[in-house]
Amino acid sequence: MSTKDFLEKDYYKALGVSKGASAEEIKKSYRKLARKYHPDANKGDAASEEKFKEISEAYNVLSDAKRRAEYDEARSLFGGGARMPGGGNQYSTFDLGDIFGSSGAGGRLGDLLGGMFGGGRTTTTQQARPRRGADVETEASLSFSDAIDGATVSLRLTDEGPCKACRGTGAKAGTVPKVCPDCQGTGQSSRDLGSFAFSEPCTTCRGRGLVVDDPCQACSGSGRAMSARTIQARIPAGVADGQRIRLKGKGAPGERGGPPGDLYVRVHVSGHPVFGRDGNNLTVTVPVTFAEAALGAEIKVPAHRGTPVTVKIPAGTPNGRILRVRGKGVRLADGTVGNLLVKVEVQVPSQLTDSAKEALEKFKEVTAGEDPRDELLRKGRT
Repeated sequence: MSTKDFLEKDYYKALGVSKGASAEEIKKSYRKLARKYHPDANKGDAASEEKFKEISEAYNVLSDAKRRAEYDEARSLFGGGARMPGGGNQYSTFDLGDIFGSSGAGGRLGDLLGGMFGGGRTTTTQQARPRRGADVETEASLSFSDAIDGATVSLRLTDEGPCKACRGTGAKAGTVPKVCPDCQGTGQSSRDLGSFAFSEPCTTCRGRGLVVDDPCQACSGSGRAMSARTIQARIPAGVADGQRIRLKGKGAPGERGGPPGDLYVRVHVSGHPVFGRDGNNLTVTVPVTFAEAALGAEIKVPAHRGTPVTVKIPAGTPNGRILRVRGKGVRLADGTVGNLLVKVEVQVPSQLTDSAKEALEKFKEVTAGEDPRDELLRKGRT
């Protein structure tokens, strides 16, 4: 997260809470908004996805006491109208980097604003900073049953990591890189714009903070190289087709001791010959005879990876009615379990024996009465 975000974004407004809100109020508001704007509940809605990112970013800062204090201090400083140095030395200079130190929340504020308060270009001599690895995206295909129960899959990844030839230094074997003389190892250089000086990646070292006189031939001095690896990833139970799973720390390796990035897995789930899925419910269509639907019956219905369950068909059940079997659906990571939805499909025999035909003719006689289509025909004439 950049310092610019700290200064320009109102995280309290994003979560709909006051600046003095308690940690519990912040958490409560975040959970309410997260449920409303979660991508799984608003598929294809780019605006909701962007809003979800905004409130997540705000919560990441405000839920952390230290980062919240840093954010409040930065906002208070600039919101209070801190003055720029003008004619003469009437204002003392100070290091804005002290506000944030070297925390990961917002970097060093002094690096972003450079010599804004010092009246010119400033540089800070320090060791090159660790750099977080890049996030990686891949895809995985699961069977219907594995998606329901969860599975461990092997993923073949090709991503950028430290060069094996030079062990990430970028220097030829037997030599070592040196601190960039222009940025003093910060990876940033300051550009003077009169009263302001903004930092940008150093052009000499390309933001690495290090330069090499004799570069490694394998990586051309970058210290990075593409490599292939295979990892075992656990896909949680209840994952849906098209869902994107985040595996923290499974992305590309970091640089100079930095943490690895995250791995995002897009899951594709194949169909099942018997079952379908509706959220965390399983669905199945079960054929019944006319007699079973009219008179009622108890029938066996398949359950996913389990023994069949007995379902009672009430007398007079119409075609298409859905019956619910509780607790036989998908078990999600939070422990909730869906249901099995049984759709009744009344079967009409294509052929009848003489005795069956005679029985139906008798049934037709004894049930003769008002035409069930009278109401339909009446409404059709209006």
